[in-house]
Amino acid sequence: MSTDLAVNPRGIAVTANAAKQILSVMANEPPGSMLRISVAGGGCSGFQYIFDVDREKTQDDLVIERDGATVLIDETSLDLLEGCTIDFVDDLIGQSFRITNPNASSSCGCGTSFAV
Repeated sequence: MSTDLAVNPRGIAVTANAAKQILSVMANEPPGSMLRISVAGGGCSGFQYIFDVDREKTQDDLVIERDGATVLIDETSLDLLEGCTIDFVDDLIGQSFRITNPNASSSCGCGTSFAV
């Protein structure tokens, strides 16, 4: 994980690797597209991370900008994501966005769901 982080007042960090990958993904989307990260009930551990492309910010969104990339997080998901680090990794199991979440008491093996 990169140590070069952009952090906002809620302690959510986006690494340079994540910003680079977000820009790469958004290059194939309509202008003004942003990455929305949210948390929903489900997954094998109780909650799951949802990654969507969105063109609209809401008044309650936390907006994180890093190296030209924009991440949106809705107010409902903020408590579960507070203090997390959003990274992009390329390892033996493939390429993916990875969230290191200090609020999670456990997570599944693939890292896409967690429990609190």
